[in-house]
Amino acid sequence: MKKIVFMGTPDFAVPILEALINQEDYQIVGVVTQPDRPVGRKRRLKPTPVKEVALAHDLPVYQPEVIGKDKEVADLLAEDIDLIITAAYGQFLPERLLQLPTYGAINVHASLLPKYRGGAPVHYALWNGDQKTGVTIMRMVKEMDAGDIIAVREFPISTEAIVEELFADLSQLGRDLLIDTLPKFFAGTIEEIPQDHHLAIVSPNITREQEQIDWTQSATQIHNHIRAMNSWPVAHTFMNGDRWKLWRSQVMDATTDKAPGTVITIQKKPAQFQVACGEGTVLALTELQPAGKKAMDVASFINGGSGGVHVGDQFSNQAAK
Repeated sequence: MKKIVFMGTPDFAVPILEALINQEDYQIVGVVTQPDRPVGRKRRLKPTPVKEVALAHDLPVYQPEVIGKDKEVADLLAEDIDLIITAAYGQFLPERLLQLPTYGAINVHASLLPKYRGGAPVHYALWNGDQKTGVTIMRMVKEMDAGDIIAVREFPISTEAIVEELFADLSQLGRDLLIDTLPKFFAGTIEEIPQDHHLAIVSPNITREQEQIDWTQSATQIHNHIRAMNSWPVAHTFMNGDRWKLWRSQVMDATTDKAPGTVITIQKKPAQFQVACGEGTVLALTELQPAGKKAMDVASFINGGSGGVHVGDQFSNQAAK
């Protein structure tokens, strides 16, 4: 039975950990995840999804603030460990830790490497309008997501997919790929393929500034931006200085000569709320969240009085001073 230390944090890693737990050939001897963080208005500490699964199966959990400085984790890996498996863990592992297990360390990464190395590969695949993505299992090295490719599996992206849905799909794909790959990996029958570093594209974590809509872009670009931020961190814009969150949209087969960001249609039958975008294109907002309100579909928005917004009003990138 191979002894494995699993490292992961968000929902993406949960099906992968659960699949490993259910395999008779592997023993999870420790689970490493990020520390509990305060959430909500009351700032209550919330365990990570991976921690919740680990505790439900009575697995030892380690939550170092900085894994490279944690003696407990170093001692765990210095034991007779066969392999580290990571999936969206969220911290860099020092090279000295990667070399401790017999078979080293591998990572389940949600992109087709070398494209989209880094912390937000699914967001960028949607934002860039890619037609496919996938999961890569790679050997972990000192440089971020730069190790040799052990296995890869592609996945098509629909034009309406949002990041939350795509994460869930890729999590299942990564689970299946890992379980299929591990027997061949331990048997030494896989020929690992070096990445072409010249083709590497980095996908760093999304910043607050990147959440904001640029209405001078085309409707298709803005549509991709909105779905790439749904359900986190959520794209936003400003109307009369108030922040609005945008959840879903639809590219319209129409043109306009109005300035980008201008509201050009608000009507009940059919329910439509259309906005002018760059290059004369038009975007319909189908689910939105005005400041101080809950997220709602466009019909509810219009029936509720349209939040004081009228045709000719304009979205901007300026918050109220």
